[in-house]
Amino acid sequence: MSTSLQIAKELPYLRRYARALTGSQQSGDSYAAATLEAILQDRSLLNDALTPKIALFQAFHTVWQTTGAPVGQEPVEGIEARAQQLLADLTPNTREALLLRSLEEFSYPDIARIIQVPEAEAQELVAIAYREMSKSVHGRIQIIEDEPLIALDVKSIVTEMGHEVTGIARTHTEAVALGKREAPDLILADIHLADDSSGVEAVTELLKKYPDIPVIFITAYPERLLTGDKPEPAFLITKPFEEEQVRSAVSQAMFFASTQTLKV
Repeated sequence: MSTSLQIAKELPYLRRYARALTGSQQSGDSYAAATLEAILQDRSLLNDALTPKIALFQAFHTVWQTTGAPVGQEPVEGIEARAQQLLADLTPNTREALLLRSLEEFSYPDIARIIQVPEAEAQELVAIAYREMSKSVHGRIQIIEDEPLIALDVKSIVTEMGHEVTGIARTHTEAVALGKREAPDLILADIHLADDSSGVEAVTELLKKYPDIPVIFITAYPERLLTGDKPEPAFLITKPFEEEQVRSAVSQAMFFASTQTLKV
């Protein structure tokens, strides 16, 4: 397989990572595009001694670490401005290491190669990230999930993190009614619901009422939501998931939340 095809295969996952890192679809995609442009201008950015995925993520970090603001954008307001302010207060490389570990499931040696630090430091950065972000915010979470065991598992994870669950909805109708009745700070939603309705459509309807609420989608087919053809989620968990992935995604999403009900 050619290098370009190998990069194309890994690009959806780089975009997913970039969006979670910035808290924004627009910012994340801008960084991913800037990485591809940088590689085209300087092929040496893509380290041939590494696997294509690790090399691509390492090139991304070269761009990320040398850019002081979101690539190609005007100054931002609202939730993105809040996100940038919060990011400035964190220990450098902590969220990067956490996302590489929990979201993209890189090993610690691979994380060290990507962000170019010693392996022991990569492990410490992940630990620091959990400590710092667990202190950031606690809030109210709505769960949209039609599989009872998964819903209860997710509820257990987020309540142990100190969050309050407003309720669990199994269908589009239930989700919209619950969201309008109990205002959440974050929505955690499956894609396909019990009556064959769409979790995406339910979330879209709720976002009309609460436009700044962060959303985490859960799906067995993440590539279907990472096509670039329509608005896509900044936070995405792939089924089957590990507890660490849920904890990380919830922490990341809540970290970027801008609602006034959050306990900062």
